[in-house]
Amino acid sequence: MQLLRKILFPVSLVYALVVYLRNFLYDQGIFSSKRFETPTICVGNLSAGGTGKTPMVELLVALLKDRYKVAVLSRGYRRKSKGFVLADAQATVETLGDEPYQIFSKYTDLALAVDADRRNGITILEEKIRPDVILLDDAYQHRKVKCGFSILLTSFDNLYVDDWYLPTGNLRDSKKEAGRAQVIVVTKCPQDLSLAAQQELQNKLRPKARQRLVFSYLAYGNRLIGNEGSIGFEDLRGQNVTLVTGIANPNPLLVYLEKMGVKFKHLKFKDHHSFSGTELEMLRQKQCILTTEKDFVRLKDKVGQLYFIPVRHKFLADGEAVLKQSLEEFM
Repeated sequence: MQLLRKILFPVSLVYALVVYLRNFLYDQGIFSSKRFETPTICVGNLSAGGTGKTPMVELLVALLKDRYKVAVLSRGYRRKSKGFVLADAQATVETLGDEPYQIFSKYTDLALAVDADRRNGITILEEKIRPDVILLDDAYQHRKVKCGFSILLTSFDNLYVDDWYLPTGNLRDSKKEAGRAQVIVVTKCPQDLSLAAQQELQNKLRPKARQRLVFSYLAYGNRLIGNEGSIGFEDLRGQNVTLVTGIANPNPLLVYLEKMGVKFKHLKFKDHHSFSGTELEMLRQKQCILTTEKDFVRLKDKVGQLYFIPVRHKFLADGEAVLKQSLEEFM
């Protein structure tokens, strides 16, 4: 795969040119970007997948929902429905997509919608829901909407400044577009990342004076959650454990499970993988399956003995306070 990526370097140059021209046309006002009356907060990245966007949206919902009427708008990647869909009691993974459904499963009273056309989605939410704030999931490249506040995520082990354009690298946007963000979050950091190392990252990312740079790590839960309740890691002793992942970067989860002393066989699938009938039948033969929350919402009605490891962002130093202050200043 790495050899193929290198061979496709000329294609990445063409991709880079297209990205540059598109951003130039928006910057010059030739392509229009609409600002809405409702405050909008965008969560996104410059690279393809693997930075923790969904846990960040969940964190923002938790921070804002008690004081504001919050709505979430997502594209609904790989859903089977079309157009604008507002989540309700009949919502499924097929109608919303796995990540939006995951969010809605936690916050069932939340106004959550999916629409590939973000302008249309915001317009309908303003008409039907009249929220105080709209969170736009994975919309950093969706420049048809001019967001009031943007949070840019970049993974500690794959910083956008070290990346290159698709398909040779993982960049789907220009590095200079990082300048549009109000807050930059370096995600998936080691929990013991020193202040000196944080300063090195700041020197490398070189945020603008008006931008806030914070650091977070993934905090995994110490209980495993399944359809019929939760279990502890000690309950896995003596069981044949299979880890099933369909996410962009499962490495932090592997490190955590090894740290917890879990012995497992790993079945790795591509991000947003749609499990075939043959694969599901194979999984049904497993004694105990651990998976991610995103995969759990797709498998929970199809496979037994299934548990997921909850995960959330936690910040180093005063990172959460900095984020809260930035949000308060915007709102």
